Amino acid sequence: MTRMRDFALLGVLLALPASTLAQTTQYDGLTTSLSNIYRTSDAHTYSISPENLTGEKGKGGIATEGTGRSAARDLGQGWKISPSINVNAGQTITLADIDGSGQVQHIWMTPTGNWRLSIFRIYWDGETEPSVEVPVGDFFAMGWNKYAPISSLAICVNPGSSFNSYWPMPFRKKARITLENLDDKPMVIYYQIDYTKAAVPADAAYFHAQFRRVNPVPYKQVYTILDGVEGKGQYVGTYLALGTHNNGWWGEGEIKFYMDGDTQFPTINGTGTEDYFNGSYDFENPVTHQYDTFTSPYSGLAQVIKPDGLYESQQRFGMYRWHIPDPIRFDHDLHVTIQDLGWQSAGRYLPLMDDISSVAYWYQTEPHKPFPKLPARDLLQPN
Repeated sequence: MTRMRDFALLGVLLALPASTLAQTTQYDGLTTSLSNIYRTSDAHTYSISPENLTGEKGKGGIATEGTGRSAARDLGQGWKISPSINVNAGQTITLADIDGSGQVQHIWMTPTGNWRLSIFRIYWDGETEPSVEVPVGDFFAMGWNKYAPISSLAICVNPGSSFNSYWPMPFRKKARITLENLDDKPMVIYYQIDYTKAAVPADAAYFHAQFRRVNPVPYKQVYTILDGVEGKGQYVGTYLALGTHNNGWWGEGEIKFYMDGDTQFPTINGTGTEDYFNGSYDFENPVTHQYDTFTSPYSGLAQVIKPDGLYESQQRFGMYRWHIPDPIRFDHDLHVTIQDLGWQSAGRYLPLMDDISSVAYWYQTEPHKPFPKLPARDLLQPN
């Protein structure tokens, strides 16, 4: 009889609409969309900014010293005393130091200075090696130290050089976010880091982002976007800043994803650079016959920097591709490369030797292997 009752109950559950079944599950408050924004949970929201450096409850706007003190001298405490912070030359500051379990849900910042010389790092659960180590401009798909608008799901760059990240970043014990100023000049940064404290699902992997640069790419060699990844996870995005040293088309190179034991040949093989970034036929506008920039939820050619006729003599391009609906999943290891390839005479491919910088974004189980050392300061700067 017990077994018959169990089958009867199972039949009732299977007959229920999916929405009804979903409502019987406790909502964790971490994954939010229009389909569940109305649901309540036990999660709690916090926000770190120069006006509340710890994100503590009831501690916002209590500063009596800060970059806005002079402007607020007639108004007093609570009137925009500390809206920003200064970062001296050579200084590393901690933007956030969070204890407990939760998820970073949004990062906004607008740093001044040289974005390639400001290094953005994130450490999860007390690790000594960062899981994110990227120049701040490149992390937000602005690798050429010049503003361009981006409207995508993961990264938004809005007027006034406003950088926004919506990558969800879960942690279980601790999250620490830092910014290092490698420049010889001080910088000013306004920022806000919004996060939720809640229990993180057991199968949640950690967010990672890694920067690389090669200038020039050696003749007939491929450019490595990511290598040395060990663990289980999914690859979720690529930003590429390409400065061509040639005066012709530069985007014939194929991207390749080697995973889970692939050796000579990859499992995933693209058909061309502009194809991977969801464009086609040289990103050319068929009417104007010029490069046509675009920005969309999952991909974009956000920047085309053309010569000014004197000093800026080479074209530069900034592209992004987010694998949000189509993550590239791996069980054990991952290696990602792209060819630097154009055209020469007689319909032959031309191996190029361009200036390429990239950011790889992925989630994986910890621990992760230490990242390659960043290039020296003078080799970081776009030129």
